[in-house]
Amino acid sequence: MVSTSFPWLTAIIALPLVASFMIPLVPDKQGKTVRWYGLGVGLADLVLAIYAFWKHYDFQKPDFQLVENYAWIPQIGVNWTLAVDGISMPLVILAALVTTLSMLAGWKVTNKPRLFYFLLLIMYSAQIGVFCAQDMIQFFLLWEVELVPVYILIAIWGGPKRLYAATKFILYTALASIFILVSALSMAFYGDNFTFNMQELGLKDYSLTFELLAYVGFLIAYGVKLPIFPLHTWLPDAHGEASAPVSMILAGVLLKMGGYALIRMNMEMLPHAHVYFAPILAILGIVNIIYGALASFAQRNLKRRMAYSSISHMGFVLLGIASFTELGMSGAVLQMVSHGLIAAALFFLAGVTYDRTHTLDMDEMGGLAKKMPSTFALFTICSMASLALPGMSGFVGELAIFLGFTSSDAYTSAFKVVVLLLAAVGLILTPIYLLSMLREMFYGKEGKAVKEIFLDANPRELFITASLIVPIIAIGLYPKLITQTYDAKTVQVAQNARNAVPVVAQQMVSLPGLAAPQIPAAQPKLLGMIK
Repeated sequence: MVSTSFPWLTAIIALPLVASFMIPLVPDKQGKTVRWYGLGVGLADLVLAIYAFWKHYDFQKPDFQLVENYAWIPQIGVNWTLAVDGISMPLVILAALVTTLSMLAGWKVTNKPRLFYFLLLIMYSAQIGVFCAQDMIQFFLLWEVELVPVYILIAIWGGPKRLYAATKFILYTALASIFILVSALSMAFYGDNFTFNMQELGLKDYSLTFELLAYVGFLIAYGVKLPIFPLHTWLPDAHGEASAPVSMILAGVLLKMGGYALIRMNMEMLPHAHVYFAPILAILGIVNIIYGALASFAQRNLKRRMAYSSISHMGFVLLGIASFTELGMSGAVLQMVSHGLIAAALFFLAGVTYDRTHTLDMDEMGGLAKKMPSTFALFTICSMASLALPGMSGFVGELAIFLGFTSSDAYTSAFKVVVLLLAAVGLILTPIYLLSMLREMFYGKEGKAVKEIFLDANPRELFITASLIVPIIAIGLYPKLITQTYDAKTVQVAQNARNAVPVVAQQMVSLPGLAAPQIPAAQPKLLGMIK
C-alpha cells in the first residue's frame, strides 16, 4: 500500500460534493450561470484526478495506492478509507469524463437547472467514492447516495412514463442493496477480528459454505446494477425515459459499478466461492450476450434498443471475470472502459436526434442522413465501435476476452467450445441490429418526424461526441494506452483466483454435499474443468 502526504482522493470526492451545496449561492436567473458553474467544477475535478494519478500513481505496482485512512464513525468501527489500484483508477477517470460531458450535454435544461446540476454533482462525488472506498460501510453508503439523484433525475426530467421508470429503478437497486449490507455485516462479524476494512475482510479464513452464501448475496446486488439476466428489467425502462445526460451516466458509469464490485468483492475477497461460481458467470454471460442482442431486434424505441445492446455487451465482462486468465481479466476491465465511452456517445447522439425529431420511435424516422449528415457520420462511427470494428476499443476488449477464455486451462475443451460458439452468435447478431438501426434511421423515405428538421448537430454536440470518440479510436489503435494502467493488477487478480482452486478441490472432497452442484461446470470433471 502506497500512501501520499496529500489526501488526493478525498479532494477528488469532496470537490463536487462541496460545490453542489454552493449552487444556491450562485447568482442565476435563467440557469445560464449555474450550467457554467457545474461544468467548471466537473472539469476541475477531472483535471485534478488526472493530475493526481499521473504524478502519484505507479502503473507498475499492483498494490493499492494513494491510501488514506481516517477515523469517521469510530463508535461502530467505520473509517473513511480510500485507495485506488489498477481496477478502480481507470474507472475513476471514466466516471469523471462521462459525468463532466453529461453536464455539457444538459446545457439546454431550463426546468429547475439548479436542482439538475446539484444532483449531477452529488452523483459525480458518489460514483468516484464507490470506486475508491475501502471500508464496506463507507462503500455501501456511497452506493446508496448515488441512487437518489438518479431517481430524481429520471422522475423530473424524464419522458412520459418517467415516474414508473424511476420507481422501478429505485425499487430494484435499493432492494438489491440490502444484500450488500447483509453480506458485508456477516463478513465483518465473522471470526474474532471485527472489521469493515475490505483488505482485512479479504484475508479472513471463511468457511466455504459462508463464502458461497456471501457470494450469492453480492452477486444478486451487483447483478442488478451490471445488469445480469433476469435482474435487468429496470434498465430498458430507465433508459427509455431518462434524458440524454442521465442515460450517458447510466450506461457510461453506473453499469460499471456492478462489474467493478463483482471483481473487487466476489472475485478478490471470496476467491474460493468464485471457483464454484465462475462457470455460472460464464453461462450468465452467454445468456446476457444472446438475450440482449435478440431483445434489441424487438425494440422500436431507439434508446430501449441501445439499452438491450448494453445488456448484451456487459455479458462479455462476465466472461472475462470467469476466465481465470490474465488476458481475460484485462479484457473485462477494458470492456468496461470501452463500453462506458461507446454507450455514453450513442445515448448522447440518441438525445441529439430526439431534440430534432421529438420522438424515439424508429418507425417515425427515416431519411435522417440528408437532414443531419454530421449526426449520421457520428452515429455510424459509434455504432461501428459498438459492433467491435477493428481499430476501435470495442474490438480490443472483446478480442482479449475471447482469447483469454479460449486459453484458460480452468475448463474442459467441450465447455469452452460451447461458450465461445454461443458468444460468437452474439457477435454476429450485434452488427445486424446496429446496422438495421442505422438503416431505419438514416436511409429510405423521410419519416413524418423528419420533415421539419433544419438543424444538424451544433458545435457543442460535436465536441461532446468527439471527446468520447477520440479515446475510443486511440485505445483501439494503441491498447497499451489503457492496459498499462491496470495490467499489474489484473495479473495479480487472475493469479489469486487460480491459487484458490487447489484449496477448493480439497474442500470439495471433505464436503460431499458441495462436491457436485447441479451445474455442468462444477461437476468433479470441472476440477478437470477447474484444475
